[in-house]
Amino acid sequence: MALPVVAIVGRPNVGKSSLLNCLAGRMVSIVEPTAGVTRDRVSEVVSLDDERYFELVDTGGYGIEDVDDLTKHIERQIFIAVDQAMLILFVVDALDGIMPLDKEVARLLRKHSDRVILIANKVDGIAQEPTAAEFVRLGYGEPHNLSAIHRHGRRDLTDLIAERLSGQQGEAPARAIMKVALVGKRNTGKSTFINALAGEERVIASERPGTTRDAIDVTFEQAGRTFVAIDTAGVRKINKMDNAIEFYGYTRAERSIRRADVVLLFIDALVPVGRVDKRLVSLIRSEFKPCVIVVNKWDLAIERTSTEEYGAYLERVFPELAYAPIVFTTATDDHNVDAAIDVAWSLFKQANLRVGTGQLNAVLSAITAERGPSAKRGTKSPRIYYGTQVAVMPPTVVLFVNSPASFSENYRRFLLNRFREGLPFAEVPVRLVVRARRGGHSTPPT
Repeated sequence: MALPVVAIVGRPNVGKSSLLNCLAGRMVSIVEPTAGVTRDRVSEVVSLDDERYFELVDTGGYGIEDVDDLTKHIERQIFIAVDQAMLILFVVDALDGIMPLDKEVARLLRKHSDRVILIANKVDGIAQEPTAAEFVRLGYGEPHNLSAIHRHGRRDLTDLIAERLSGQQGEAPARAIMKVALVGKRNTGKSTFINALAGEERVIASERPGTTRDAIDVTFEQAGRTFVAIDTAGVRKINKMDNAIEFYGYTRAERSIRRADVVLLFIDALVPVGRVDKRLVSLIRSEFKPCVIVVNKWDLAIERTSTEEYGAYLERVFPELAYAPIVFTTATDDHNVDAAIDVAWSLFKQANLRVGTGQLNAVLSAITAERGPSAKRGTKSPRIYYGTQVAVMPPTVVLFVNSPASFSENYRRFLLNRFREGLPFAEVPVRLVVRARRGGHSTPPT
């Protein structure tokens, strides 16, 4: 059964994002005093108990005059959420009282009145209750008083939602097998890519840089496999970030890389690789994340260069990602969008493979026969006894040796490259741990 949708709507700065975070029980949406932070539909699956679930959707503030001329896009996202919702949480601010925009939202929701719950937010005590009671004049009955930030009234609200959704709550959603984070500079086409996957305007896509501000999870199913695509805010140089919203969007992009299984690194085919791209690559490498390099807007660059030449260019500027596959896409035309996800599935599978100790040591013997370790100055002669794989995601190989300090970084890199060639990890990062042998074993334990 599809999950019922519960949409949060209201004018700017009434606490809609705080309400989403309150009901979700974790930080999902950006909460910031600046009006208009939320633009897209930000959703989270919320559990009423262990058997009943619904999808909670936060929306942008109705009536905001967006600084980037995206007001119509934001309103379209609100209307889509309202049309899809089985229940609408109409949020007002008890501290401000009834405002003209509250009346406008009330008018717009009138034809959906049977699905509306009026919520007076920021009611921290009895002092705000008289003001909150005034909202009955909006025509949706007595408001439910709540303090989303302090979670006062949360339990009563979830009980009310459960009552209103009685018989409609969905079963536990299919667990996502893979999480894919889309990262890159601003205006590289990440949101357009998400919309191409969804077959609809799931997030706002605009030529305006910086349109996406939050990390937005969108669940998809492909060939019977469920995955989550995380659309992140476009990254720019830290010293050029204009405000706290941009910096917070950047930190959410970093966090998305850390929680992802595979990263899609978006490169604009028309823009030279710069410091922002290299900083993202450094983070992807430090987190040992499988990576697909997505060269987007290829339709506009295809006359200038070939895929082979561009691939060679990327290998020069990203030598640390030389193993990462490259997919050339045109998200506006849905070209190679599914192919990029297919490659992500392939990397996910590689990163979860586990090889036997016998296979690994056969490869290790061939590597050391080609080039054995040489001693660093002032250290004892290095010797490798055996290796074993101890983990996946990333594949982690432990080598038991006589003296870890004797192994140079150059030789460790050589081993990693050869492991990637000889083991089924050709396109994913491998973590190598060099550990002193204990227990007197010079061969793999049986």
